[in-house]
Amino acid sequence: MSKYTEGYVCKCCGNFHDELPMSYGSPVPDYCYDIPSEEQEKRIEMNEELCIIDDEYFFIRGSIEIPVKDGEGPFIWDVWVSLSEENFNKTNDCWDVEGREKEIEPMFGWLSTDIPCYPETINLKTKVHTRSVGIRPYIELEPTNHPLAIEQRKGLTMERIKQIAEELCDEEEQ
Repeated sequence: MSKYTEGYVCKCCGNFHDELPMSYGSPVPDYCYDIPSEEQEKRIEMNEELCIIDDEYFFIRGSIEIPVKDGEGPFIWDVWVSLSEENFNKTNDCWDVEGREKEIEPMFGWLSTDIPCYPETINLKTKVHTRSVGIRPYIELEPTNHPLAIEQRKGLTMERIKQIAEELCDEEEQ
């Protein structure tokens, strides 16, 4: 059991938090923020898992799972990834099909979420791995020297997760 499951005092806000968050996510692909609010209803079609912008850009929500070296894991970033129209339609057509994970090969995508605590993450290359119905796809980052890709391959520590929590707390406080 990790030493943070009983809570921690945040260096940022000075408050005691009951537990260390092990997952963060983005409600929409970052490209949605570029669309003026008065145009969003007309230009964006989405639910919690899929998004289409301007009938031209296609996104799926998935999970970047990172092993935790010294605690229970994984640590998860829920992110959005762009897909080609063909792969998006293939995914949508099999959305409720049991065994879909055996039928759909991993698909190329571009990371479409700016993840705080890292250098630029928009447009990192990914593979989207379909999983069974009801489970978000697994997002595998291209094995580069980007810190997020390194952490996905090698894992992170509970201390690093605490640093992430404090950095995100700082952003929320501002």
